Amino acid sequence: MNSKLERQLDELMEADIINSDTSQKILAFYRMKEQSKPNSILTIFRVLGALLTGLGITLIIAHNWDDMPRNIKTSMAFLPLVIGQVALAYSFLKKKSSAWVEASATFLILSVGATISMVGQIYNIPGNLSDFLFIWIAITAPLIYITRSKLAVLIHLVFSTWYACRLGYSYKGEIPWWYLVQLIWVVPYYINLLKKQPGSNIVGVLNWLIPLSPLLVLGTFTKGDSLVFLMYIALFGSFYNIGQIPFFKNQKLRRNGYTIIGSLGSIFLLTILTFEWFWKEPIHNGYHGTDLVITAVLFLAGIAVLGYLHLKKHLKDFNLFQYAFLIMGLLYLTKYFGSTYGLVLTNILVATLGLFAVRIGINKNSFGILNYGILIITALIVCRFFDTNLDFIFRGILFISLGAGFFVANYFLLKKQGKNSINVTSNTESHE
Repeated sequence: MNSKLERQLDELMEADIINSDTSQKILAFYRMKEQSKPNSILTIFRVLGALLTGLGITLIIAHNWDDMPRNIKTSMAFLPLVIGQVALAYSFLKKKSSAWVEASATFLILSVGATISMVGQIYNIPGNLSDFLFIWIAITAPLIYITRSKLAVLIHLVFSTWYACRLGYSYKGEIPWWYLVQLIWVVPYYINLLKKQPGSNIVGVLNWLIPLSPLLVLGTFTKGDSLVFLMYIALFGSFYNIGQIPFFKNQKLRRNGYTIIGSLGSIFLLTILTFEWFWKEPIHNGYHGTDLVITAVLFLAGIAVLGYLHLKKHLKDFNLFQYAFLIMGLLYLTKYFGSTYGLVLTNILVATLGLFAVRIGINKNSFGILNYGILIITALIVCRFFDTNLDFIFRGILFISLGAGFFVANYFLLKKQGKNSINVTSNTESHE
């Protein structure tokens, strides 16, 4: 049992806040809670053991590989796969712990890859890395739902992303349409985890990995550069709005990868678009059909999430970050009327987003969000130094003003937090 908890309970008993019986009940509750939790350390060591065992078997087989006849090589190639299936069957039949299942599932997934590669080498089957990854993913994908293994989901997402990037960013530049099926395959499992284990570590990891995967892969679906900025703006806008769904919004910010990726990505791209070169680029008379469809789908996805938030009345306060992708979509159309309108309005949009972040930070008493907003404004001003001829004295005054703004904003927020704590203390004393 956690000695820190025991010390805290002793302090509460000494202050006559709880009695001995209540203390024992609290201790018993947390003991039962800890016993019901899966042993994460044990799971990690068993998975590492499975990996080392697999590597050991591979090295033993490889020792005299060239001298073995083909039938012996084939038998050896399937040996890791058989061991993995036996281990997983043993875990199910004996109703072993989740650590056993995780280790067995991980070993079996890696065994599939080893068997495919060895059989291909033995019989000189032609292929490339993309084909190999695709077959590996297709064979092991059912294990996610058969074993309910959390590591199987992570491996599936990582390999799917690797497959799509390998296929799409190669010299051939093929569009990895099968990646969409691979990504959708894990969605039911992910939703089930959100419902049953919302506070688990795996949910926190997936809240980052699921948005990161399409972010890395999106470029493989583009056929040109004309709409790529709009695609990513729409994607980041969709992520940010997903992060504002109460389930994600009510969690700690570090577990809400959708909001963080959506906000940082939007600000990064919008800051790039505040430069003059983008707005002076010639307008294309035609766009590739695939690019138009993907851009439209991403914008519609962002609008759909916004509509859902409106219908469920989750949008209590206006948040400009949720509408930034739509505003940027409209500003893009101003390119047809010249470069000035879009350039000026995009700079105003970024500055306003910075002010909104400052406002959100003050309302939530969050120093991180407050300073994030000031950094947005600072980044915008720094960018303007590269394409404007401002006097050095004026630049110096601006930087001094920004530095003073940092100190003043943080000081007032700290003062506000102090007043709130005093009010809470006085209210508690008055109730007593």
